[in-house]
Amino acid sequence: MPAVLGFEGSANKIGVGVVRDGKVLANPRRTYVTPPGTGFLPGDTARHHRAVILDLLQEALMEAGLTSQDIDCIAYTKGPGMGAPLVSVAVVARTVAQLWNKPLLGVNHCIGHIEMGRLITGATSPTVLYVSGGNTQVIAYSERRYRIFGETIDIAVGNCLDRFARVLKISNDPSPGYNIEQMAKRGKKLVELPYTVKGMDVSFSGILSFIEDVAQRMLATGECTPEDLCFSLQETVFAMLVEITERAMAHCGSHEALIVGGVGCNMRLQEMMETMCQERGARLFATDERFCIDNGAMIAQAGWEMFRAGHRTPLSESGVTQRYRTDEVEVTWRD
Repeated sequence: MPAVLGFEGSANKIGVGVVRDGKVLANPRRTYVTPPGTGFLPGDTARHHRAVILDLLQEALMEAGLTSQDIDCIAYTKGPGMGAPLVSVAVVARTVAQLWNKPLLGVNHCIGHIEMGRLITGATSPTVLYVSGGNTQVIAYSERRYRIFGETIDIAVGNCLDRFARVLKISNDPSPGYNIEQMAKRGKKLVELPYTVKGMDVSFSGILSFIEDVAQRMLATGECTPEDLCFSLQETVFAMLVEITERAMAHCGSHEALIVGGVGCNMRLQEMMETMCQERGARLFATDERFCIDNGAMIAQAGWEMFRAGHRTPLSESGVTQRYRTDEVEVTWRD
C-alpha cells in the first residue's frame, strides 16, 4: 500500500497532498492573492510559496496521520507552469526526498489533473476538457498517450478570464474566475463578442482584445453593465469549449466527458457541458473546487500511478520545464 506525497506549485496555488491506494489522506493548500486589477508575478509567487511550503508539509503529514517513514515516494510538479514557482517547489521536493531517502518523481501538471479527475469521479475512458489559467486542451487517451485533439492557439481560457477581471478591477479573492461567475449570474444582456473556433482549436486573444477595447466605453455610455459583460464573456468562451469537446467525443466515439482544471469549477460551464452530453447520450464527470483547482493530491495521485508502474526520476533529471506537453508523457500505467 504505497503512500505518495505530492508537491504542487506551478502557479499561484501551493499545495501538499498525500494519497495512499486511491484515497486522499490530506490536501492542504494556500493561494497567493494579489490586489484587484493586478496579476501575480513569478518572483513574488515563488517567495509566497517558499514562505508557506514547510508549514503545508507538516500540516499534510499531521492531517494524514503519517510520518516521513510512512511515505514511499515524493512527487512534484515538473511542469508546465511558471518558472520561479516551479523551481521553488522542486528544490523542496528534492531536498525532502534526499533527507528521507525516498525515490523522486517529476509529474506532468496536466496529467495530475486528469488522474485526479479519474480517481474522484470514477470515469473510465473519458474525453477530457482541461481548462485552467495556463492551459486549454481537449484530450483523450490512446495507445499509452494522452492525445491532444484540440487546444488554444494563443492564451488559455483561464488567462482570458483573469485578464478580463483586471479590466473591470474585479477582486482576485478567492479568484477572479469565481467572482466573474457570480457577477455573470446577474447579467441580463448578451453582448456579441468574437467567437473563434478554428477546426479543433480555439483562440481567446481576439475576444480579450475586443473586450479590453470596448468595455470602458460601453460601461460609460450605459450600453451594458459589468454583470452583462461577465455573462457575455462566459457564454461565448464556454460555447467554444463545448463545441470542440463535442467534436472530439464524436471522433473518439466517447460516451464520457470529464472536466478538469481550475475553470472546471465553473457551474455554468458544467451546465453547458451537461446539456451537450445529454443530447449525445453521454455522461458528464466533474469535480468541485477541492480537486479542480491546483492541489498537491493530484500530483500525489499521478505520482502514485507512476510509482506503481516503475517510474523514477533521477536527481540529475529532476529539474523543471515551463513547457511540458501532456502528450510527451508515456502513460505506462493504463491499458
